[in-house]
Amino acid sequence: MGDMAPEVEQAQPPAAFLVWEDLTATVKNLRGRKSSRKLLQGLSGCALPGRLLAIMGPSGSGKSTLLDSLAGRLGRNVGLSGRLLLNGQRRRTDYGVAAYVRQENVLLGTLTVRETITYSAHLRLPSSMTKMEVAGVVEATIEEMGLEDCSDRVVGNWHRRGISGGEKKRLCIALEILTKPPLLFLDEPTSGLDSAAAFFIIQMLRQMTRDGNKTVISSIHQPSSEVFALFDDLFLLSGGEVVYFGDAKLAPKFFEEAGLPCPIKNNPADHFLRCINSDFDHVNATLKGSIKHLSSESSSDPLLRLGTAEIKAMLIDRFKSSEYALMTKRKISELSKIEGFTVEFLTGSQASWWKQLKVLTRRSFTNMCRDIGYYWLRIIIYIVVSLCVGSIYFDVGNSYNAIWARASCGAFISGFMTFMSIGGFPSFIEEVVVFYHERQNGHYGVAVYTISNFLSAFPFLVAVSMATTSITYFMLKAHRDFAHYAYFAISIYTGVAVVESIMMVVASLVPNFLMGIIAGAGIMGIIMMTAGFFRPVRDLPKPVWLYPIAYINYATWLLEGNYKNDFIGSSFNPLVAGDSKVAGEFVLEDTFGVTSTRSKWADLLIAAMLLVMYRILFFLILKLKEVVSPLFRKAAVDTKAL
Repeated sequence: MGDMAPEVEQAQPPAAFLVWEDLTATVKNLRGRKSSRKLLQGLSGCALPGRLLAIMGPSGSGKSTLLDSLAGRLGRNVGLSGRLLLNGQRRRTDYGVAAYVRQENVLLGTLTVRETITYSAHLRLPSSMTKMEVAGVVEATIEEMGLEDCSDRVVGNWHRRGISGGEKKRLCIALEILTKPPLLFLDEPTSGLDSAAAFFIIQMLRQMTRDGNKTVISSIHQPSSEVFALFDDLFLLSGGEVVYFGDAKLAPKFFEEAGLPCPIKNNPADHFLRCINSDFDHVNATLKGSIKHLSSESSSDPLLRLGTAEIKAMLIDRFKSSEYALMTKRKISELSKIEGFTVEFLTGSQASWWKQLKVLTRRSFTNMCRDIGYYWLRIIIYIVVSLCVGSIYFDVGNSYNAIWARASCGAFISGFMTFMSIGGFPSFIEEVVVFYHERQNGHYGVAVYTISNFLSAFPFLVAVSMATTSITYFMLKAHRDFAHYAYFAISIYTGVAVVESIMMVVASLVPNFLMGIIAGAGIMGIIMMTAGFFRPVRDLPKPVWLYPIAYINYATWLLEGNYKNDFIGSSFNPLVAGDSKVAGEFVLEDTFGVTSTRSKWADLLIAAMLLVMYRILFFLILKLKEVVSPLFRKAAVDTKAL
């Protein structure tokens, strides 16, 4: 591990000494019959400032589980026991103290590299900093991560080609080092990158640990020899057990002492994984069928004579009694007894709530403007469908047959037209994924996100309602005054906004594109069936369908309001010539079961209240997920459960 002492100078930037001892992770059996499965088995180690620690092992060895355990990001079905100390104290590696870079690149593809970093800087840096100071931090970060050449190019999404995979990974790292966190976790940062891009990423991380006195912990699958040479420390895992922990440069010596020397000119990382990866047993079984192979190699190569399980057990036992394990115990003991070293880490964002709301609203609005699939395609579809509706019901008139024509038109617009808002679900899912990642890293709160999303979408929803209203209202020629037009427009806006709010709730519960579309379509089907067009509300079965579904159904109130807006004050020709005209109020009560005693504006107000209710529900679901999730529990970690 090297001879780094635990002493630090107060004048230095905050440093993070992370120690874990006897760490065991257990996944709970869903059936509750069999014993729980251990993912990590009594792991101990430490990570020091100014050093780059690599967590390495074959697939399924526990790399990501260990990384998530140290970062406090384990799933709810995984129990964790042991001791975790940060600078000698029991505390969670809370956001602000630790930054986390996921394996997947979580970015808004419509923004440029500079815009992405700038928005993140304004969301998190102190509000007391001027725009020039923030810009200076942004430019310094771009230069540090080598992003100058692509700083003005968009990240890229489904319809716009953007920056390369290596540049995206560097951008993700840049976002997390803006606030200079002392502890940085990375989940396989070189995954999917070519050798040059992978080397550049690790070289940047190594330089970062040296210049900023940072503690960097990264899981990695199978690095090249050039990349492996950049690591300071190595934590080698297999089956949730430690095979080796210590200075990365001493790992080949450990394997040589164990009778498994690394062949000359071979990549040490490849050799280590070859020794402990059980998949090679299947390869050996196939090779043993070759007579030539048996005669030439099986007697001399220990990797062919012994099974992986034997080699792994031998290495694990040897490490436990080795000088490397003793050095680790001494180092853990030293770091656990640090006294008087308390550094006040900055947690979360340092920007004010109002600044976050302003910046997040602007960023969301920019994303919506540039993503043609978010609103622009939907606006075009709304215009096309509105022209179809207007041409079908053109100059509907006041004949007796126009009664059902007007009702059908109102029901289609109130139900099916608003239902098309479900088309924005894919874009919203992308934004929600970004929110979850940024929220977990402490960039901003749930309330800010909920309000900013509503404000940024407002102009687009107004455009949708105005386009639909202007086309259908004047083509139908049912009314010619502004009051009826205004009510119709507000009603469409409310309906579209409620559907978007419902889909936000669905996305918070089912954050999967396909499942979300299916769930949303099912919910909208129930909403349209109980709205009062296919069967009057008064005739619905009282249990469940009338109480409570019809009354918490926004379409019920909007449809009744639109009926009143269209029929009250209107009269229609009788079915039999010579009879008196049919009043619109009579049609409402006799045909549709809608009473005219309640104002249409009251119906609209109730629908607006449902809109607010769904937004609050979305907020509460996100907050509840924080409360029940281990990521946001504020309870101190004890020896039984972290």
